[in-house]
Amino acid sequence: MRTAPTPARRSRPVGLLAVALAGGVLLSGCQAGEAPVSEDPVAGGTLRYASGDAEPTCLDPHVGGNYPQALLASQFLESLVSRDESGEIIPWLAESWEPSADGLSWDFTLRDDVEFTDGTPFDAEAVKVNMEHLKDPATQSSTGYLALGKVDRVEVVAPDVARFVLTAPDSALLESLSQPWLAIESPEGLARGMEENCEAPIGTGAFIVDGWVKQERVSLVRNDEYVSPPADAAHEGPAYLEAIDWRFVPDAASRYAALQGGQVDVIDNPQPDTIAAADESGAFTWIDAPRPGASNRIELNSSQAPFDDERVREAFIAAVDVNDGIDALYFGTAGRSYSALSSVEALAYSEPELFTTDLDRANALLDEAGWTERDDDGTRMKDGASLVLRFPVSTNQSVPAEQSLFEQVQATAKEAGFDVQISLLDLSSWYGALFAHEYEIVSAPYTKVGPDVLRILYHSDSITPAPSGYFANLAQVDDPEIDALLSGAASTSDPAERAAQYEEAQRLILGGHYLLPLYDQQNSFLLSPEVQGARALPTVSTPSFSDAWLAE
Repeated sequence: MRTAPTPARRSRPVGLLAVALAGGVLLSGCQAGEAPVSEDPVAGGTLRYASGDAEPTCLDPHVGGNYPQALLASQFLESLVSRDESGEIIPWLAESWEPSADGLSWDFTLRDDVEFTDGTPFDAEAVKVNMEHLKDPATQSSTGYLALGKVDRVEVVAPDVARFVLTAPDSALLESLSQPWLAIESPEGLARGMEENCEAPIGTGAFIVDGWVKQERVSLVRNDEYVSPPADAAHEGPAYLEAIDWRFVPDAASRYAALQGGQVDVIDNPQPDTIAAADESGAFTWIDAPRPGASNRIELNSSQAPFDDERVREAFIAAVDVNDGIDALYFGTAGRSYSALSSVEALAYSEPELFTTDLDRANALLDEAGWTERDDDGTRMKDGASLVLRFPVSTNQSVPAEQSLFEQVQATAKEAGFDVQISLLDLSSWYGALFAHEYEIVSAPYTKVGPDVLRILYHSDSITPAPSGYFANLAQVDDPEIDALLSGAASTSDPAERAAQYEEAQRLILGGHYLLPLYDQQNSFLLSPEVQGARALPTVSTPSFSDAWLAE
């Protein structure tokens, strides 16, 4: 086993978070994916991280499977495979893998020198237990459960060989297994039961969950026996940092003020006007790491009135103007998307002409669809019903700039006679509105490595809720032709055929007016100059501190 580096201890008081916004600090070192390295690594110290994402209700990313869980889990759990900056799948806990000729099984050869931090061995039996845990409805998994839809079982071929047996070929299997929602946990930890495991999952990662004070912080300490970084890591062996103090600070101004005041070392979800200063020389480093998978978009619920009429969906998309809002509110930190997929996905297909604002066309389409009357407020009516669109917005997932953009959507749609009713909700209430179908439009970020996210979001199978209760097909797309294309792309081993099927599926999804693309899902981190060697993992853009240190 490797031992921890000899620490050069640094005494840094934790202190209270600042709550007043201090202005005028410019940013520097705008990066894509990692912080600059200017000094030799220094061992020791506690990195203080302030997160604006919602505090998880469970630290086990198998349960549910949302992005706040992934942010934290990336520090203490590891996956079978990872992905490098070019998009190539690379070894992590698995050293190699081989599919069968028919694509119905995959053999993964595992590292044989790894233990979980509770001392139990990482082996093929552990992989089997983890996949069974994800597929068990009692786990209430969503993201992991959906990603394993074609995995029938895992067989233990040898202590270091796990065989995934599939019901059909899965071209996205490796991409799926690279995600933190499918990371490998200690079987003994899982056996403790959901309640205890949610408090402190046990993994093989560079850090260990040492405590969780709800609504305040999670304490992480170094795993001194760490030996298993992904193949693209900057160094082997234990982390340089002694610990991470992971704090939950919902207010963006408070997070930034804490960074300015030296009370934290890293913040996430900074406001765009703050990030924009990165074009000037200044005090902080910006890591810009757009998420893979889907773009940020507004989904139109096609399963109920008024959007069960395609003419009304097309009218809404023609009525709204988001370009001016993105330009004004995002200060050049986000570019307009015309695709269902993130720009980091090589197979993303765009069709900008479908999203040209045209109020005359919107009015003509609504007239054609029978929404010809208007009330005193200008809202269109048909058969006594008003053209109301309920728009639940998660305040935990939408930064203030995005909420302002939604208000511009509301205002421009009003000109065509739509009454967009925005409800600002906490995460739990937001999920409740979705489960009850109490929405006509919704912005729902969804992250999955690779273009197979299209199957998760737009295949009719995803209308059926996962065990967690979440259904990913919020647009309620139910089109046999789209289903066939997405199923075909997910099964073929021919890259050209896969690309062609995904492109045609995207043509149909965009052409059916099921969504209004906005921009890439934004993952931004601001770091103090003391933080060296940090990066965003090329899988789902979560921060990684296993190679990071605090410069003296």
